[in-house]
Amino acid sequence: MTYLGMVGIWQTIILLLAFSGIILTILALIDILKSEFRGNNKIVWTLVVLFLNLFGALLYFTIGRNQKI
Repeated sequence: MTYLGMVGIWQTIILLLAFSGIILTILALIDILKSEFRGNNKIVWTLVVLFLNLFGALLYFTIGRNQKI
């Protein structure tokens, strides 16, 4: 139930998902830029995270971190 100026539960859930996506994307980009990769993997992972946002960051944290030198 929403009232004037109050945020409902669904708006709160959407905001939390958006903020978590932004934070995970930023953390993934920082980790990518600080790390060493073989060949063009750094560029590839940067593009994956930038274009796929939350899904790209989750992919990087599950697959990409194992590819660091």
